[in-house]
Amino acid sequence: MPDFDVLVLGGGPAGVNAALAASAAGLKVALFDENPAAGGQVYRDPVYRAPISSAIPPTGDLQQGDTLRHELDQSAVITYFNHVVWAVTADYRVDAAGPAGPVHCSGRALIVATGTTERVVPFDGWTTPGVIGLAAATILLKSQGILPGRSTLVAGCGPLLAAVAAKIIEGGGKVEAIADIAGVGDWGRTLPAMVSRPDLMREGFHWVREIWSAGVPTLSRHTLVKVEQAHDGLHATLAPCDAAGRPIAGKQRSVVADCIAVGHGLTPSSEITRLLRAEHRYSRQAGGWIAVADQDGRTSRPRLYVAGDGAGIAGAAAAGHHGTLAGLACAIDLGTHLGTHLGTDAAQLRSRVPAARQAHAKAARFGRSMAQLMALRPGHTDSIEPQTIVCRCEDVTRAEIDAACDAGAHDMNQLKAWTRCGMGPCQGRTCGDVAAELLAARVHGGSRERAGCLSARTPLRPMTVEALTGNFSYDDIPIPMAAPL
Repeated sequence: MPDFDVLVLGGGPAGVNAALAASAAGLKVALFDENPAAGGQVYRDPVYRAPISSAIPPTGDLQQGDTLRHELDQSAVITYFNHVVWAVTADYRVDAAGPAGPVHCSGRALIVATGTTERVVPFDGWTTPGVIGLAAATILLKSQGILPGRSTLVAGCGPLLAAVAAKIIEGGGKVEAIADIAGVGDWGRTLPAMVSRPDLMREGFHWVREIWSAGVPTLSRHTLVKVEQAHDGLHATLAPCDAAGRPIAGKQRSVVADCIAVGHGLTPSSEITRLLRAEHRYSRQAGGWIAVADQDGRTSRPRLYVAGDGAGIAGAAAAGHHGTLAGLACAIDLGTHLGTHLGTDAAQLRSRVPAARQAHAKAARFGRSMAQLMALRPGHTDSIEPQTIVCRCEDVTRAEIDAACDAGAHDMNQLKAWTRCGMGPCQGRTCGDVAAELLAARVHGGSRERAGCLSARTPLRPMTVEALTGNFSYDDIPIPMAAPL
């Protein structure tokens, strides 16, 4: 079992930069990620370098991702790609399963940079084939170089709406419409933060130009309420909504498309920090439950750090700087408190912190402004119909959740035990945020803190027995001698 100074979980911009900073300080670092290469969601490495649809051009995200991957390749960081981390223990032992079988590593410190999970607030027909998340659409476009459909409806909230729509148009696809829960005023309030990032502002204007040039209808303050399958495609019903996300009286619109890409923001992936019993708090603006941490990522647990969007939604650019801060903090702490031999003087490490904090603050200002557009709106879950499935792993409906609340379920773990909501393969990553919102509204007057969150459990990801045991025959099983009579 290899021993390391630092284990980094997550190969996105936060994890890679944390690993690079710690490794450059002279620490022995290992990085785990379940993807085949570094980059995360935004800087994802394409499977096909020559896209299937040659009309989809390379982007700045690809170039930044390539730079990130090159720096990682040139470093001393030991990487475990295509490895699924399924267990993390209190002594910072990590168990993972990869192509060659199980891997076990231990570290003196742990940096968690596991990113986010996409949120989709359920609606009638959201489990229909052809309805996918905005994040899934970006994977198809960026990694596979293919369109999600010949025609696509893009719906939900946040900057991914424009990004996905523009990418589809550039690839030769048709966007039937964009339905945005946010209003023009919501976007207007982000302008001061946009000005601080002219590069991203230019990219946003490029998306808008593509959408306008293609004549795509953009419906502000509209939400997706129903999807039905028909012979000519998916029939989506869009309704006007208020600022809280509730459908209101007004003209409903029907859109027909091959694919419906929908997303209602992101939630931080906090299952590992919850599993390790770090202190957490709920922040609607940050995306949900996040580990309590200082500005450099130090949590309430010694030598446990959190970096990137898993510490609160702030965007990819901010995540990279936050990863650097976490890597520096880890190196400083190990060198100061554990007597680690560093290749870099501790004073020199500390001298890098102010600049990294300044860069992070600038990037995070823009990212958090975008996160405001993606935050779960207090009235959005009100429109979920009783028969609508909330937990798609276990087919738990809104009516069953309400019934459990009325019968006395007062927190998320009690709700889970009574309904099986959150017991499926995703372990509540898809349904947990919405189910907690429903419980909080029905039992605690909207207080998410009182509703609590699901306890994290091992295995952290669904695992097969074969992945954990590897290849063996019965001849390899030691059989003890029979005891004498």
